[in-house]
Amino acid sequence: MNQRTLLITLTGPDRPGVTARLFSILADFPVTVADIEQVVIRGRLTLGVLVAYAGGPSTGTGRTIGALWTAMEQAADDLGMEIELATGTRTKEKRRRGRLHVTVLGMPLQPAAMAGIAGRIAAAGANIDRIERLAHDPVTCIEMSVSGANPHTLRAALATEAALQRVDVAVERAGLHRRAKRLVVMDVDSTLIQAEVIELLARHAGVQDQVAKVTASAMRGERDFAESLRDRVALLEGLPEEVFERVRKEVVLTPGARTLVRTLKRLDYRFALVSGGFTQITDHLAEELGIDYSVANTLEVVDGKLTGRVTGEIIDRPGKARALVRFAEQAGIPIAQTVAIGDGANDLDMLAVAGMGIAFNAKPIVRKAAHTAVNVPYLDAILYLLGISREEVEAADAEDARAEATP
Repeated sequence: MNQRTLLITLTGPDRPGVTARLFSILADFPVTVADIEQVVIRGRLTLGVLVAYAGGPSTGTGRTIGALWTAMEQAADDLGMEIELATGTRTKEKRRRGRLHVTVLGMPLQPAAMAGIAGRIAAAGANIDRIERLAHDPVTCIEMSVSGANPHTLRAALATEAALQRVDVAVERAGLHRRAKRLVVMDVDSTLIQAEVIELLARHAGVQDQVAKVTASAMRGERDFAESLRDRVALLEGLPEEVFERVRKEVVLTPGARTLVRTLKRLDYRFALVSGGFTQITDHLAEELGIDYSVANTLEVVDGKLTGRVTGEIIDRPGKARALVRFAEQAGIPIAQTVAIGDGANDLDMLAVAGMGIAFNAKPIVRKAAHTAVNVPYLDAILYLLGISREEVEAADAEDARAEATP
């Protein structure tokens, strides 16, 4: 038998006790809670509760729906809030196909962008079930829960719209697996840090322009990485090994890098650096940030000087993918629960293998191939793709600060 429903919507200034007052009234009536949603925007609360009851206007115990309406209206008046009440019929719900999270990043986020994204979702025959803000500064991030869409079709449509609107859009399947991505594998040069280490070394050797030209070509995928690496390293021959300490001091982390690592480490994520750069720099970064795994190329040093060669296996495009698989096995983490982040053609295999491949301020060839792209200059924006809000990050930081200050 179908059940009657009553949708109660309260709006007004947020204050303690609103939810408790509403449910205290409902507790006096033989109704069941079918659904509830609450959101607070700029101190203004919207609380919606759907309750179900059998029969018509009477609940069957003498406490009529009319009496429930009266009690709710009185409570709203006492709280200085507005109330809407609507009745209907609850039928057996069908599970909606294709539940997804659509995350939109903008800096700034314009109304036209949201209109375009929402229009594409509607055109795909999908429905937006819920919208919430994950961050507002310095990046605005909005997350939408969407149902009824094919993820591949919607992802392609939203990628086109994102390019038109100059925003970033990610489409992920909903479910527990979203926060279960427990290994993050990150490129270093132009991803974790704001430079290419080989170019910093080249500047000390006086060959920066020559090296930069080859690096750009390799990152666009125009040259074989291993070949280009050997050519660039050869130009460093004769540099004293003391140059490594000078370059370490010149390295600047990408904004948000510490926040990304710190926050996900709190959630028991594992981290790995997989770099086509050099262990003489990446090992120091891994130690500084508390990174679990790290692999990179090693510059050969003989008698205190660089020989212009690398030793051991070259970490190239397939080498990065192999490292991701190896680290996942060592951590006991399924490949589906890995995240790879990179910017150049050398990262393409790694991004393809990972459960989620993120192109971070990447070359066009990489943005096109990755699962999603982030083009804002803040590495911690990746947290939002995992459903972690700015408010959660700030609250955790504040809690840690209080703990450290407590004697």
